[in-house]
Amino acid sequence: MSDRGAVTAELAVGMVAVAVVLVAVLATGAATVARLTCLDAARTGARVAALGEPDDVVVAAARRVLGDRGEVRVARDEGWVTVTVSTPFTGWSVLGGARAQGSATSWAEP
Repeated sequence: MSDRGAVTAELAVGMVAVAVVLVAVLATGAATVARLTCLDAARTGARVAALGEPDDVVVAAARRVLGDRGEVRVARDEGWVTVTVSTPFTGWSVLGGARAQGSATSWAEP
């Protein structure tokens, strides 16, 4: 019995495993970048809201950090302002509509 070609078959299986791990690492990296971008945009919006700016200015400031994609919501409650930002992971249709989200809360100056 000949073992000829066995190494090639094992290498092919191993390369598939390496490719799957690489895709998982890249997806995790993309999710992390999207999450950090959302947090930065939410914090920026919360800082602008703390200065007493109206909601449209808060949304514009958050969008400047976030970019064109995603959603920005502003909620006000008894002097507190919460800015919530979410965006889809770009380029990863396999994840089926997965979104990153970040929020920040600040006290709004009167």
